[in-house]
Amino acid sequence: MFKAVVKNLWSNKEHRAVNGLNIVSLNYSDSHTDMMLDFSVNYNKNQIVDFQDINVHHLSNAYKRRIEGNSGKNIQAINMLSRALDLGIYADYLLVDSWYAKPNFINEVKQKGIDVITRVANSNKIWQFADKCKTLESLYVQANKTKASKLGNYNSIKYSYVSTTATHKTVGRVKIVFIKTKENLIPILSTNTLLSDIEIINTYKKRWNIEQGYKDLREYFQFGKEENRIFEALIARITLSFLAYNLTSYINRINNEPQTLGNLFRDLECQLETLAISMEIFLKILENLLQSQQLVKRNKDLEQIIYMLRVYTKKQLGLMCES
Repeated sequence: MFKAVVKNLWSNKEHRAVNGLNIVSLNYSDSHTDMMLDFSVNYNKNQIVDFQDINVHHLSNAYKRRIEGNSGKNIQAINMLSRALDLGIYADYLLVDSWYAKPNFINEVKQKGIDVITRVANSNKIWQFADKCKTLESLYVQANKTKASKLGNYNSIKYSYVSTTATHKTVGRVKIVFIKTKENLIPILSTNTLLSDIEIINTYKKRWNIEQGYKDLREYFQFGKEENRIFEALIARITLSFLAYNLTSYINRINNEPQTLGNLFRDLECQLETLAISMEIFLKILENLLQSQQLVKRNKDLEQIIYMLRVYTKKQLGLMCES
């Protein structure tokens, strides 16, 4: 039997501790379409995990899904990236938030041939550079002295930004764009030093499409609302949520309509309800035919049935059933 109990898992959405699972996911976005590629369940340190189910074969997907949850988030992310690359899915950049932005993680991604653009934590323990200015704070102060800051805005948020290049012993040469708002200093690191400041900022903004994707998943596709004691049932429910989201994103893409997934979801929901009503009426038509309990022996009987179908469907559905 497999037991997994989570305690005191912090929810950034609700700003409180909740019972739940950590999901590490790999998404694809080109600013127009967002696709969920892969996910992995992560067990945190407060989780009790007990493997006693001898019926689960060690080569099965169920066993692999259970085992991978014991790995760290960075290892899970690297494994998902490797699977995507093996399937021929390639992207220009990997965008991650500051939690994953560790030197060893970024170096592993670079070795797979993909550049990284990420927000980094302003931590002197994690980020020590080989230049004269060794910390992010000192790099920002030095850049402000030698370069003129530029102005930008994201919706109603106004900011200034300035950039510099530095060398890290693990990651190598990197470019860092410092975004200064009224309240925060946000360092954005890029392993591609040839990109301009605005290209790095605009590329990192694509992460907000993914954040919106998770909001749509929770609101329209029941993501995170499944409660089940069976581990495989949770995996299946998450998979179905991601699949439904991907199908809706694809429909939105091929229709070339600049509408949100929420509007498209409501349109599809309305069409499905109409289809369900039409199906119900059609079943009633078949029931009325069966009530006659007469065998079709002559062409005249068949013609009568076709005529009945045409008249009844026109009356109920407003369309003509042709023979």
